[in-house]
Amino acid sequence: MGMEEYFQEWSEETTTTETKTSSTTKTSTMTTAAKLYGKDLSEYDEMDVDQLLSQLTQEEISMLVKEVDPDDTLLPPSQRCSYECQKSPTGPLDRKKLIEHINKQALETPDKPELKPFVAGTIRGKKWIPPPVSVKLKEAEEQIAIDLGDEYEQALSDATQEEIIDLAAILGFHSMMNQDQYHASLLNKGQPLGLGWDGITKATQQKVYPVEPPNDTDVDKTIQMVKDDDHELLTLNWNNIRNISDEKFNNLFMALRENTHLETLSLTNVGLLDRHALKLAEAIEKNCTLKVLNVETNFLSPQVILRLIKALLVQKSLEEFRGANQRCYVLGNKIEMEITNLVEQNPTLLRLGLHLEYNDARQRVANHLQRNIDRSRLRRIGHFSRSFAAGWFPHIGGKTFAINNKR
Repeated sequence: MGMEEYFQEWSEETTTTETKTSSTTKTSTMTTAAKLYGKDLSEYDEMDVDQLLSQLTQEEISMLVKEVDPDDTLLPPSQRCSYECQKSPTGPLDRKKLIEHINKQALETPDKPELKPFVAGTIRGKKWIPPPVSVKLKEAEEQIAIDLGDEYEQALSDATQEEIIDLAAILGFHSMMNQDQYHASLLNKGQPLGLGWDGITKATQQKVYPVEPPNDTDVDKTIQMVKDDDHELLTLNWNNIRNISDEKFNNLFMALRENTHLETLSLTNVGLLDRHALKLAEAIEKNCTLKVLNVETNFLSPQVILRLIKALLVQKSLEEFRGANQRCYVLGNKIEMEITNLVEQNPTLLRLGLHLEYNDARQRVANHLQRNIDRSRLRRIGHFSRSFAAGWFPHIGGKTFAINNKR
């Protein structure tokens, strides 16, 4: 039995009756229900599809599968096709010979002749023609006519290009000129050659600055001067000196405890670690002449920075402390609040170089430093003595008065 006996075309039986009258012709069409194998389609709804498929042979099932798209979406398109080549290979696959054959065939195959030969200066194909501009866009692009008067119009028409550029600079039309034209107009230097309205804008030449020389401070010599309490050594700058040993740091901080002349100590980018800074804090607690301390760009932790600021409260002589740009960029809320409380207890600190993230800490520190600056200004002009910072007026009218620094 062939597949034609299983699949037949649907047939429709149509009967047409025509009724003609003397004046008009009427046509009526009646369609009967579609049938398959002589049965109505509604009768096939109750049939079991699995039972029908079980009666088919393997060849008939394979033929049926080829007529239906597979449900597997991951199946490649090459396997979705109903056509399959059933021929067996004529021999083993030689990839090298196959590639050589493909290259040879591609080289020997002649190119398709062009429909229109190439001629220099001619355009082949369809030329693009821009669409016509709408009337609304034309009206929007039209410039507004401004009547300036005959005198101004004549002056502008006779003005040179340099004069117009100068006028644009005076009126503040910065978009009409580049920076070189603008600065040349302000300084009345004349416009550079080739930088007109139609000229090519050139990049401004970069300013070449000389490379900063390395820090030539003698570390061993300065340590000895700090030990000897040399009165000429008021500022010690070790900035950007690398590979300083732990022994030299320890010797410097030990000598700093007994020094009475050094006022500024700068240790920026020297590789200062926590173990060094802890000894520096001990030296600050005993030194009463140091006024400026800079330990920026090192490897200090937030806890050690807090320890240094706490050490400032012992002698209360340091006026400026800088410790930004450390290994840990963010100090944290707890450390910042503790630093704020310590700064508010310090009556002599005038400048603090730290990056505080929270607004409350920044505002409180700024307000307290401003009060310290005001006290320092009053003391400098002679209204109060230095002990005013500690909260006392000595010997005013033969008496000693205590004041409250808190607001």
